[in-house]
Amino acid sequence: QLQLVESGGGLVQPGGSLTLSCATSQYTLEYYTIGWFRQAPGKEREGVASISHSGGTAVYADAVKGRFTASRDNGKNTDYLRMNDLKPEDTAVYYCAGDLFGEPGLSSTKYEYWGQGTQVTVSS
Repeated sequence: QLQLVESGGGLVQPGGSLTLSCATSQYTLEYYTIGWFRQAPGKEREGVASISHSGGTAVYADAVKGRFTASRDNGKNTDYLRMNDLKPEDTAVYYCAGDLFGEPGLSSTKYEYWGQGTQVTVSS
């Protein structure tokens, strides 16, 4: 069973940047499409980005397009979500999730494996 561990969350001022990491030590991420999701208090979980198992294709939600970038380092078996120009509305718990050989997508139902989440707070 794939186990994913997120890290890199924290408190940042509006306009600032953070990079989240999603790592596994068990299997190579080359087999998994990784999705990034977030859930704010009182709101449903929403997909923000997804990168294909090859690392060659990424898709983004309109709310983060142009500000967030998903990437992969196969040598470190780690995926990253670089978040620039952060806004207060980006405040949420962020999760990464894995889908074995799936196509990139922002629907949570396609992902079988989930990390524990990391808190991102954007506030002055």
